Amino acid sequence: MDALVRLLQLLVLLLTLPLHIMALLGFWEPLCKSYFPYLMAVLAAKTNRKMEGKKRELFSQIKGLAGASGKVALLELGCGTGANFQFYPSGCRITCLDPNPNFEKFLTKSMDENRHLEYERFVVAFRKDMKQLADGSTDVVVCTLVLCSVQSPRKVLQEVHRVLRPGGLFFFWEHVAEPRGSWAFLWQQVAEPTWKHIGDGCRLTRETWKDLESAQFSELQMERQPPPFKWLPVGPHIMGKAVK
Repeated sequence: MDALVRLLQLLVLLLTLPLHIMALLGFWEPLCKSYFPYLMAVLAAKTNRKMEGKKRELFSQIKGLAGASGKVALLELGCGTGANFQFYPSGCRITCLDPNPNFEKFLTKSMDENRHLEYERFVVAFRKDMKQLADGSTDVVVCTLVLCSVQSPRKVLQEVHRVLRPGGLFFFWEHVAEPRGSWAFLWQQVAEPTWKHIGDGCRLTRETWKDLESAQFSELQMERQPPPFKWLPVGPHIMGKAVK
């Protein structure tokens, strides 16, 4: 099976050779950073229509964290186009963190459309780089379709745990690997070396549930879902929350 995967990876590489040459020479990443926000804007709108009920149910739990002030400090990692803003309840004070400054145009549009929220700042930084956020300073951290593209999900989750206050909530929705040994997993392995360039670092074979289970949260609730789009190589999704 491993030999077959390597052979098929080579065939895909040959078919997409210009892309890989551009990546090797350093030309592809700047291009990807420019077009990726436009791609995500289209996909995010389609995804929200399919996942509206699930997202509303998940994020409705944020209301219970409001203190006497009625405010909730919320940090969104990899905020992208701001596709989740419409599902957050009033009283949220939002800090956005994303390594791609080209998302800011779309983020500003989402902010204008969701004036029931307060926006603290937009930080251009990698998800693992939360040094500017104090320990225990955040009520809620949200991370949707992000852990597939970070270098180390484990380190990101350590930082999430650090910035959350005791009892704070971490909400997630991530695509993960198909079952090992399945044909679907084989095709994910074949596509991954090329897909990570197209998808701005996205890895198709991440088993993110294992990182969540070992992240030392006091409680973890998680459900597995089918992929919203059958025509993309991304596999099943996991959605849920963790409590510090």
